[in-house]
Amino acid sequence: MSVLTISGQIGAGAREVGRLVAGRLNLEYVDQEILVEAARTLGVPVESVVSHDERTAGFGERLATMLRRFLERSAAAGAADPVMGSGGLDLVLARTYGEAAAAEEAPEVSDERYITTLSAIIRDLAVDHDAVIIGRGSQVILKDEPKAVHILLVGPLEARIQYLARREGCSQDEATKRVSELDGGRFDFHHKFFKIDVNDPAVYHAAINTTKFPDDDAAEIIVDLTSRIAAWPKAQ
Repeated sequence: MSVLTISGQIGAGAREVGRLVAGRLNLEYVDQEILVEAARTLGVPVESVVSHDERTAGFGERLATMLRRFLERSAAAGAADPVMGSGGLDLVLARTYGEAAAAEEAPEVSDERYITTLSAIIRDLAVDHDAVIIGRGSQVILKDEPKAVHILLVGPLEARIQYLARREGCSQDEATKRVSELDGGRFDFHHKFFKIDVNDPAVYHAAINTTKFPDDDAAEIIVDLTSRIAAWPKAQ
């Protein structure tokens, strides 16, 4: 199995570029929203969620099956009701970086349980699927996976603010506030749970300033880089 993780500063286009890369490499695309949707299918008909978003069709059902196996395995290992049962897994996966990094722990899900659950799901993804995984600490969780490639997307603050304002249709002031909050939450999340500076290029195979290229070109650079890394003897 092959996996590519993409971690991006807010407004650097990680999701947009990630989808393009997944399409060109014929890999599944996984971000927080898709994980949450898959978790919500547990206990309800899969079709009711899969039909809601064509991105998850087919793959969404397989992802839900993987999450169901994770819960069953946890229960069999003696960790009964590992994350409030299947009905609560979506709540864990839906945490934003800022919420997960906040000092106050939700009483029903401790920090330890949260990160253990998230790490196990990311590892299962890497085993069961060829995928592009966006964020969620995947670059650290899979750092010892020999066939994983880790990419960081960055950009100057002002360019990222403008990108977010265009994408969200919000004012410059609103975009500035959002970028500041989300940048802080992303940094705190990785520092708290993984003890890393998420923007340290040494954590990744490569860092790319996406403000220098159109999304298509950034995706093509990543596709070419991934193919070259996969051909290295040490990646076999």
